[in-house]
Amino acid sequence: MHHSARPLLAVLSLGVALSAAACKPSQSGEVRIAYVSNGVDPFWDVAAAGARAAEAEFGVDVEVVFPSPATAEVQQQKVQDLLVRGIDAVAISPVDAENMTPFLDTLTERVHLITQDSDAPKSKRRCFIGVDNYEAGRACGELLVEALPDGGEVAIFVGRLEQDNARLRRQGVIDALLGRTPDATRSDAVDAALAGNGFTIVATRTDDFDAARAKSNVEDTLVKYPELAGVAGLFAYNAPACVEALKGAGRLGEVAIASFDEQDATLDGIEAGHVLGTVSQNPFQYGYESVRILKALCEGDESVLPEGGTLSTPPTVVKKDNLEVFRAKLKADIAAGSGK
Repeated sequence: MHHSARPLLAVLSLGVALSAAACKPSQSGEVRIAYVSNGVDPFWDVAAAGARAAEAEFGVDVEVVFPSPATAEVQQQKVQDLLVRGIDAVAISPVDAENMTPFLDTLTERVHLITQDSDAPKSKRRCFIGVDNYEAGRACGELLVEALPDGGEVAIFVGRLEQDNARLRRQGVIDALLGRTPDATRSDAVDAALAGNGFTIVATRTDDFDAARAKSNVEDTLVKYPELAGVAGLFAYNAPACVEALKGAGRLGEVAIASFDEQDATLDGIEAGHVLGTVSQNPFQYGYESVRILKALCEGDESVLPEGGTLSTPPTVVKKDNLEVFRAKLKADIAAGSGK
């Protein structure tokens, strides 16, 4: 992917936005917090419910932002717009951690900044809220190991690998499949020949949050690798795309599917027996904890910052045996964010 001077221009223009923001405090006197996703997805609706629940509990003003299209440029522009309107703090899931770090560092000069869902570990953000994405990836891979005791060919599908969470999940899946000892610093190239423990990783396909492309990636992979035994979908919409593609190819039930997140289609697939299970990150907590921590930081309370700079939320592996309980909790979380 070619990177132009846009990140630098964005940082320069941010300076103007920050100056304007400093002159426009909230007229209501409430702490104003922006909760910024990395795209549009039902996953983020659950996270937003957590932010809304915390908004009501802590008496702050929360603005939830879903950038569309999901690019670094759009995400940065959305934040700049909020700064002009006098936002006090930002919780963001960076679309492109590496190239957005200068933008994020400049942002910390005027507002309290944390990352959530996906980190920008080289930035000056105050903390990160999220699952251990490497370990969550391993949990996803273990679903396939359990279902495929003889191994086989496996393909991985994900939106983009520029995101820190995607890279770590992919590595976790690979290491679990190949029977490697845990090492979150390991990073296998997309085109590397990866085999071991009876498994072969035949492909990692990205779709840039394009639903049609997500499905066609699976369709193309099924044609290229007719002996495909399993697939891992690392973003919320990937497993549903796998289900649709396999159904269209007449192979639903023949290829094992391991998933992330809690889209209705994924949960329906678990109930029907088409999906082995899914790794839920508990996105409600992302929203809730982001608002709780940022509100305290705005009031000068540094004690809320987690030791080591990471507040790790434990994932839940959802399979058929705990599906009903998980769905009930999910429903309750969403209701809590709607005030019902």
